[in-house]
Amino acid sequence: MSDPPTLAQRRERVDELRHRRGEEHPETLAAMLDLAEMLWARGRLAGGRALEEHVVAARRRLLGEGHPDTLKALGKLATTIGAEGDLAEARRLQEHILALAPAAWGEEARDTLRARNNLAGTLAAQGDLPEARALLEETIATMHRVLGEADNDTCAAIANLAAILWQFGERAEAYWLQAQLVETRRQSLGDDDAATQVAIAVLTAMQHDGMP
Repeated sequence: MSDPPTLAQRRERVDELRHRRGEEHPETLAAMLDLAEMLWARGRLAGGRALEEHVVAARRRLLGEGHPDTLKALGKLATTIGAEGDLAEARRLQEHILALAPAAWGEEARDTLRARNNLAGTLAAQGDLPEARALLEETIATMHRVLGEADNDTCAAIANLAAILWQFGERAEAYWLQAQLVETRRQSLGDDDAATQVAIAVLTAMQHDGMP
């Protein structure tokens, strides 16, 4: 298996595609998002945001506001903006995405459910626990039915809800959810899988941090 590309290689790829394909070719735009994701992971939010804004503007112009690829780019941009601390703007974009998501993907499609999970995280970061909790509980119920209990997106939403409940003092319920998540991960992936280990680490941290 080859090593994943480095940041320098991602930059070179974008530069090559800009020269060969043009600034707004779909392949160039996809490479820009890959580079933005790598920059984001390294904490270089401003550089990632500039690339994401370019991709959003290009896809809006070429594909339209409600195209699935435009909405995916908007979702990445919203996540970056939220990480930079502008939760109000992140929420505005995520609510806009959700308004268009049913027509783009379907009411219960995976991408729509992911968008709901993302919005719930922003709502919680703004301190709106009741709305975040209601949105996540409804989303998780749909995910259980449509995707299954052990699906990665279902598990991600459950982990999100557990973290939100813990943050706002609902520790007994948060712990129970996290314990259920650990059991689900163990049964579907095994004890040695990275996702299982992360879930166990969170549960252990809850125990050490004063589980009632």
